[in-house]
Amino acid sequence: MTNPNIRFFPRTSIEQVEEGTELAPRFDADGLIACITTDASSGEVLMLGYMNDEALQRTIATGEAHYWSRSRQLLWHKGATSGLVQHVEEMRVDDDQDAIWIRVSVAGNGASCHVGYRSCFYRQVPVGSKPLVEAETDWSGQALVFNEDHKVFDPEQVYEGMPNPTLL
Repeated sequence: MTNPNIRFFPRTSIEQVEEGTELAPRFDADGLIACITTDASSGEVLMLGYMNDEALQRTIATGEAHYWSRSRQLLWHKGATSGLVQHVEEMRVDDDQDAIWIRVSVAGNGASCHVGYRSCFYRQVPVGSKPLVEAETDWSGQALVFNEDHKVFDPEQVYEGMPNPTLL
C-alpha cells in the first residue's frame, strides 16, 4: 500500500535530478534502489538493503526503515519480528538519486544483522597482503577476519519457526 501523501517526481532533466529540490529516485530494472544504513551515533555501517517504491514511501512516512527483501520477495519492516526497529534520524539521496543513505538509531540491543551481530558487516576482507595459500594468484584460502567477537542476540530464539531470511 503506497502512501498518497508521499510523491516522487518524474525525472525530467539532469539539472532537476542533480541540483533540484524534487525527490525523483531512479529505481533499477527490478524496481529497487540501494540503501546504505549507518548507526546515527557512531557512523558504523550496519547494512546494505534495497527499497522499492513502497518501502521508500513507508520509510519516509513512518520514520522507520522499510526494505524490500530480494530473497523473500516481500516488503520488510526492519525490526517488526525482532523488535530491533531502525528509527530514521536522517535520510539522504545521492547526486543522481539512485542510492539512499539513512542514519538510524536501533531499538533494543542495537543489532541490525539477522545473524545476531550488531552490523551485517561483521567480517573484514584482508587486502593488500599475501594470500594465506601457496600460490600467489590463488586467493581461495584468504581468511575473513571477524570484527565483532560476539553476537548481541540469538537468532534462533528471535526468529524461531521462521524461514532463514537468506537463501543460499
